[in-house]
Amino acid sequence: MYAYNAMNLPVLPEIGRIRRKLGLSQTQLARKSGVSQSLIARIESGKIDPGYSKVVALFSALKNVDKDETSVSEIMAHKVYGVSTSETMERAASKMKLYGISQMPVFEKGKIIGSISESTILSQIASGADARDLSKRKVTSFVEDPLPTVNPSTPLTAVSTLLDSHPAVIVMEKGKVRGIASKSDLLKMVHK
Repeated sequence: MYAYNAMNLPVLPEIGRIRRKLGLSQTQLARKSGVSQSLIARIESGKIDPGYSKVVALFSALKNVDKDETSVSEIMAHKVYGVSTSETMERAASKMKLYGISQMPVFEKGKIIGSISESTILSQIASGADARDLSKRKVTSFVEDPLPTVNPSTPLTAVSTLLDSHPAVIVMEKGKVRGIASKSDLLKMVHK
């Protein structure tokens, strides 16, 4: 898992690489390791040569996250329902109702270019848009920013942080969509 030096010890640049691979922020790693976020930033940038105890604490925290923490792949929905930019809003709303979802990615030529949500549709209606006219318009007129993407091994702590400000995350691996996780998927963990 780690790159090693001649003395068979993990090398410092591995800290940032592994942290990013696990989907952790420097702040999250700081909490888990007991090492300050500012020190982690200086270590990752190569501006400081830390003491042995700090390095041990960081690698131990990374190792424990990798082993113990539940990853997004364990809670994600494997089937991802989406809509293309050329489809109508009626079709998008129908898919959301049919599959019981409140947001989905928007695709163009097989690539995710944004997202559409139930709240976008409802806010259009609330602002006075004619529902019949709205239903005939193309999704492309209502595309929002894409949902954040994570890899399948991203820990749930990192995913939950993203879900504080986004309705869902897309799980991707090697450029391919593998799943989607929403706040309701996180809640399922509580019900186990």
